Amino acid sequence: METKQTKLPKSQIEITFELTAEEFQEHFEHAIEHLKHHVKVDGFRAGKAPSSMVEEKIKPEVLLMDAGDHAVQRVYTDYVKESKLEPIGQPEVSIIKIAKGNPFIFKAKITVLPDVELPDYKEIASKIKVKGVSVNEEEVQDGLNYLQKTRAKFTLKNPSAGSGQAEKSDFVEIIYQSKDLENNKEAKDRFILGEGGMIKGFEENIMGMKAGEEKDFSLKFPENFVRKDLTGKDIEFHVKMVSVQKMELPEINDEFAKQLGTFDTLVALKASMKEGMILEKKEEEKQKNRSEILEKIVEKSKFETPESMVNYEKERLLADLKNKITQTTKASFEEYLATIKQTEEQIKETYQKESEKRIGNFLVLRELGKKEAVEVTNLEVEEEVAKSIKNYSKEDLAKVDIAELKEYTKGAIQNEKVFKILEKFSK
Repeated sequence: METKQTKLPKSQIEITFELTAEEFQEHFEHAIEHLKHHVKVDGFRAGKAPSSMVEEKIKPEVLLMDAGDHAVQRVYTDYVKESKLEPIGQPEVSIIKIAKGNPFIFKAKITVLPDVELPDYKEIASKIKVKGVSVNEEEVQDGLNYLQKTRAKFTLKNPSAGSGQAEKSDFVEIIYQSKDLENNKEAKDRFILGEGGMIKGFEENIMGMKAGEEKDFSLKFPENFVRKDLTGKDIEFHVKMVSVQKMELPEINDEFAKQLGTFDTLVALKASMKEGMILEKKEEEKQKNRSEILEKIVEKSKFETPESMVNYEKERLLADLKNKITQTTKASFEEYLATIKQTEEQIKETYQKESEKRIGNFLVLRELGKKEAVEVTNLEVEEEVAKSIKNYSKEDLAKVDIAELKEYTKGAIQNEKVFKILEKFSK
């Protein structure tokens, strides 16, 4: 068999395979053996008739196509393995010549993981240092205030008693809708009035409302609003106040600390909170440092970004968006598209840069792992997977593709090892 490999743009290669007539005959005979079980020959049980009689019963083109399929699959697979190629997805196969008793010629065009030329990544990492972190008293107090709110007592305000008006710091439950948003679909929300994070002016408009009351008002959306189709527009709202509750906060003292766990005093609670905040900030700084190192290495690396990988990533990001929209808004994705006046293809194109960045990160991390001879053992993967599945319910675990989870886990462990190596250079 003769082969010829031609390098194409965008990390693609085309391989031409030419089998001799004798080599192709083996695959032709395999096709007869494969098809004879589906052919009825008088006087013989299924699959027991002589090959010559079976061949007479089968259309020549059917035999040729089966022989060709078998030859392509076997020859291509062996070639990829022997050549240590790393194809992405399935090959694009075209048959050039196929006939019984003749050479068989076909081409396979594939996208492969590209070669990556790394810069002096050790020097790059050495110039990026992890910053020290600290937690001040104000941050600890903010944390205590949050805990205080989680232990608050709520008392339903009674409209008939003359004290039912919603005031700042009350806990309110509302139903609202807008003919300008989500096809006038009703939405429910619950929040502390003044801290709900609603668009500016919304919470001010519902102050003073009592349970059962309804109100109409309009708000001008800011010019820098995240949704460009709403910027600067006057949007009408209809709001119904479902309930208003007065929030009573417990006093922050030693007794409060004791209720939160194994703390004898408020001082002990604050010390524990400060320690936890420092650990959290250290983790954030570590991740920020890693991102900066990787970004600078990717910037100076040389490689071709495979178009097929970018397209796959764009499809994956779009699927994530669809899932998020249907779960958070309870609206269909088609309704969402109509609201923002965009097509699925337009949204997908907005993911181009993000997809290219993710693929670049993947390729560079992979090459760094090869350069630093990073290895991940099966035992490491099994142990990490065992930890992961402990958090799954039986129903969720039944939906998990364990092979896929193992592959993902292996990649995560390898990346962690690579980052730890890079961090050593940055110290």
